Amino acid sequence: MSKDARMIQTLPLALPGALVDYHGLDLTAPYSKGWGVHFFDVVGAPSGEVYALYGLYRHTYGVADDEQEPERANFGYRVITRYAADGEILGVALFRTGGADDEKSAVVDGGDISLCVLPDGLLAISTTPNNTTLVASDLSQVSAVYDSKDRRPFEPFTPAEGDPFACSVSVTPSGRLLCTVAEYGVWRYGNFLTNLVGLADGALTADTRPVINTLASLDPEPAHHSDADLRAHATFQGAPVGIANRPRPALTELVPGEDRLSNWRDSRLGRPVPLSDSLFVIPFYAKTFRGGSRGRPFVFALVNEQGEMTGRLHGLHEWRDSPFTGFCFNLAADAHRGHAFHLNRYGLYAWNKEGALRAKLDTENKTFRQLTHFTLGACAFNGDLLLIHRKQHLLLRIPAPDDLTDLAATVEDALRSYTRQRTALKKQWRPINWHWTQTSAPVHRI
Repeated sequence: MSKDARMIQTLPLALPGALVDYHGLDLTAPYSKGWGVHFFDVVGAPSGEVYALYGLYRHTYGVADDEQEPERANFGYRVITRYAADGEILGVALFRTGGADDEKSAVVDGGDISLCVLPDGLLAISTTPNNTTLVASDLSQVSAVYDSKDRRPFEPFTPAEGDPFACSVSVTPSGRLLCTVAEYGVWRYGNFLTNLVGLADGALTADTRPVINTLASLDPEPAHHSDADLRAHATFQGAPVGIANRPRPALTELVPGEDRLSNWRDSRLGRPVPLSDSLFVIPFYAKTFRGGSRGRPFVFALVNEQGEMTGRLHGLHEWRDSPFTGFCFNLAADAHRGHAFHLNRYGLYAWNKEGALRAKLDTENKTFRQLTHFTLGACAFNGDLLLIHRKQHLLLRIPAPDDLTDLAATVEDALRSYTRQRTALKKQWRPINWHWTQTSAPVHRI
């Protein structure tokens, strides 16, 4: 592995300068004025390159939906920035998600948007319900679209009209695809929610869509599920997943007594991560409440490729280590070393593949207090941790230690380097209120 791929890096989540100018965006204005930048996901490629996905939006009260003046109009964009292994910005992809401009994107938008670099190098953009768009590695064009065309508010619905794939995709060390799939009627809601986890039986390409063999579920019996909701690409034991044919017992049925308040009703399935080719961490979280959810139960389940829950990630206290504070629901995994990571407001946690907690960096410790400002994005292909500073819009790449007992020293060194590198970037980029703009890299509208 090259030296550059193992160094501590601090990279800006830059906005295209031409886009900022086109909309007359005031970067000095507070977000309370109706605009903002929001991080979604980050993923690493085997080459050492990194792709970061974030959103830019403006919604000003009193501005008409059909406002044509770009300096006044409301808008929404997704921005994908591609970084070289040395941190240079190589290119940007941009696509609309809202506004008066009738600029249709080839990317299928939706909820819970995420990224994945496929084994052939294509970038997969997945959203709920079961939409996956494939984009060229240089971000120049859309290669294929798998659009579920499932039931959407105020739009006509024709059963089996779409070409769905997955809500999220992750890659195991050997190139297998770990996917999530949404179903209609989960927890009796009249829409699609992510409910299934499975492994694809082949490669996802611009020409081929593999079948996803499901191995775990959250809600064991989605209401209102009918034959119209069966999808041939999501199967269990060789047949499409339906009410009578699905992975059982569901994950919630394996831990029935842990959610005493709501018995896992309205629980949420997080994005699973692979710990190896045949072992996965599947997180799920109990229902949240308006008045606060700290102390609510959650499970980081260890599930094998047969769909058996073989254990869990141990060592977290429901109150003292709660991911519900700030809604810190992300997990990351270094599948080559068999390490899993979680970051929330109370600490950075690391486990081995047996589920034993091997490190906790407590944010009450002054050394690691800065971590409260970061979101855990993912592990790069080589295992490096990719963290995002939510307010300063910077990506911090931390080399992954081979031994988790070295994690504290590694992260301490990375946080010191972050401060120095951030100062250097400020002098070079001159950001406005921690908003970084660039005009050198090509911008592709997809």
